Amino acid sequence: MDFTFIDKKLKSSLFETQSFFQLAWHALSKIFSRPFYYREFAVQMDKIGVGSLFIIVLTGTFTGMVMALQTLVQLKPFAATSYVGGMVAVTMVKELGPVLSSLMVAGRVGSAITAELGTMVVTEQIDAMKVEGTDIIKRLVTPRLKAILVSLPLLTVIADTFSLAGGYIIASGYGIKPILYLNSITQFMYFTDYFEGLVKPLIFGFVISMVGCHVGLNTSGGAAGVGESSKKTVVLASVLILVLDFFLAKFFVTIR
Repeated sequence: MDFTFIDKKLKSSLFETQSFFQLAWHALSKIFSRPFYYREFAVQMDKIGVGSLFIIVLTGTFTGMVMALQTLVQLKPFAATSYVGGMVAVTMVKELGPVLSSLMVAGRVGSAITAELGTMVVTEQIDAMKVEGTDIIKRLVTPRLKAILVSLPLLTVIADTFSLAGGYIIASGYGIKPILYLNSITQFMYFTDYFEGLVKPLIFGFVISMVGCHVGLNTSGGAAGVGESSKKTVVLASVLILVLDFFLAKFFVTIR
């Protein structure tokens, strides 16, 4: 066994992890310091929030419809179809809403962030900005972090809303009245469930932006390297979202 190769890979992984957390710390510490780069923030809000709106609405609506359909099929033999609204709400608000919204944003926005920053690296635009004395983290990373921290929770709320609406479209076909559907939602949902549904996208958004920026700023190898970095961001961010979702769910179950 080649222990030298293992040692190099281990050192490389530890160094990359350290670099990631250093970037995250610097980006967070610069959120409330001047200059704020309002224009860059607005541009990123448009790209991340408005640009992702259609896919989020589509994902939320059809996921809610599928959840309602499957739930009604399972509850019908027990004459408990009146609980369909609550079941859809719990599933979407606590789990599927934040996770699916984050995965969609990771695929669409995370890869775009990496490609954009990676292109700037390989074309030496980053080096030129450093020569001019520009704070790269403040100028490029922090606005993207702020934009995704604002946008992703709002996108998740929109996905949850449309999923409940889509669920009712299916439930209405089984004779479920609107008041019955809404009552089951309030019966099943608690304040901690709504809080959990907003905390998760905040953490997931932080992960997506930091992974995208970290991988993008460490891109090498020209155009091929940009493509590899974009793929790496999507895979890594998606895996981290799924892993973190379990630990966050475990945490909220514990404190409930």
